[in-house]
Amino acid sequence: MTTADSDLDRRQAAFQRWAPYFLLGLGTLLAAATAGRLIPLSNERQAQALGLVGTALVTQLWWTWSGRVHRGPNAISVTYYILRWAIGFALTILNGFFAFYVVAGYYDADELIPGRKRQRLALFACTLPIAGAQTGGFPLHGMTWVVFGGLVVANNVLLTVVKHFAEQQEARSQARADTITELEQAHKENAALQAQLLVQAREAGISDERRRLAAEIHDTIAQGLTGIIAQLQVVANTSDPKVISERVGQASELARHSLGEARRSVQNLAPAGLSDDGLPEALRKTVRQWSERTGVSAEFTLTGTAQHLHGEFAATLLRITQEALANVAKHAAATRVGVTLSFMDDEVTVDIRDDGKGFDPLAVPARSGTGGFGLDGMRARAERIAGSLTVEAEPGFGTAISAHVPLVLHA
Repeated sequence: MTTADSDLDRRQAAFQRWAPYFLLGLGTLLAAATAGRLIPLSNERQAQALGLVGTALVTQLWWTWSGRVHRGPNAISVTYYILRWAIGFALTILNGFFAFYVVAGYYDADELIPGRKRQRLALFACTLPIAGAQTGGFPLHGMTWVVFGGLVVANNVLLTVVKHFAEQQEARSQARADTITELEQAHKENAALQAQLLVQAREAGISDERRRLAAEIHDTIAQGLTGIIAQLQVVANTSDPKVISERVGQASELARHSLGEARRSVQNLAPAGLSDDGLPEALRKTVRQWSERTGVSAEFTLTGTAQHLHGEFAATLLRITQEALANVAKHAAATRVGVTLSFMDDEVTVDIRDDGKGFDPLAVPARSGTGGFGLDGMRARAERIAGSLTVEAEPGFGTAISAHVPLVLHA
C-alpha cells in the first residue's frame, strides 16, 4: 500500500468517526432555530427531542470507544447502526431537520453491515425518514403518501446509481493495486534472477578463463620450456663450442620469449587498465603493446562518444580483442591490423581487422584439448552478456571479427 493510500484511509476513517457528530449537531442546530416558528413544538415534544439528542450523543460516544475495540462489520456494529437509525427516525418525526443525522447511514453502511443485501436494506431504511422529511415531515396525510412513495423510489434510484459507480471505482482501484503488487513481485523476481545470472556468468567466466590460461600456457610457455630442454640436451651431448654457443643462444632466446609470454598471461588475468583508464585507453594500450611485441603495424580508432561501461561488458570486449590479436599473431601472417571501438545508441562494438592470409570460417577445425581460446569461446563470451560475435574471412583476403554487446553503463 502506498503512502497516498494510507493517508486516504486515515482521512476516510476520521470522516466516518466524526461525521455523525457533525450531522447530529447540524440537525439539532437547525431544529432549535426553527422550533416554535417554522415547526411548532410543544414542551413535551421539545423534551422528547432533547432526550433523543442526548441518547444519540451517548450512543455516538459509546461507539467511538467500542468501535476501536470491536471493528465491524459484526453484531456490535449492526446493533449500533440500527440504534442510530431508530433514534434518527424518531428525531425526524419530531423535526424534519434531524434527517441530517440519518444521512450518516449512507456513509458507513459498508463498514458496519455485513453482506451486500443487508447493506442495501440498511440504505433503503435510511431513505424512509429522509423522504418523510422531504415531504414536509411526519405524520403523512392524503397525497403526501404518494409524494413520500415517489421520493423513496427516487432516493433509492440515486443511491443505486451512486453505489454502482462507487463499486466500479473501487474495482478499478483494486485492480490497479493488484497490478502494482504483481509488478513489484515481478521486479523482485527479476532482480533475484538477474543476480543469479550474474553469479552464473561470473562462474562461467572464471571457468573459461582457466581453460584459456591452460591452453595459452600449453601453447606458449610449455612449448618454450620444451624447446629449452631440447636445446640443453643437445648441449649436454656435444663438445663442439660452436654448437654449444648456438644452442645456448637459442635456449636463452626461448627463455626470454617464454618469460614475456608468462608476463602477458599474468597481465591478461587481471585487466587493471580498465579500472584506471576505461575501455578505450585499455584497448589503445593493448594494441600498442601488441604491435611493439609482434612488429606488426596496428592502429586503434575510437568512434562515437566514449562512456564508462559496466565492468563485465568492458572486460568481455577487452578479452575478445586480446584473443583476436593473439590469433592474428599466431596464424594470420598479417602486415597491418586495425582495431575500432564504436559507441552507438544502444550497443558497443569492437572490430578487429587484419590483412593476413585469412581462412575459411566453415572449415575451422574443432577446438582440441590443447588448443587456444578459439572463435567458439570468443563467441560464447559475447553471448553470455547478450552480445554476439561475427567473423568475416576468406583465404588470401584477411579476417574481420566484430563483437557486439549492449550498452550497459557502470552503475
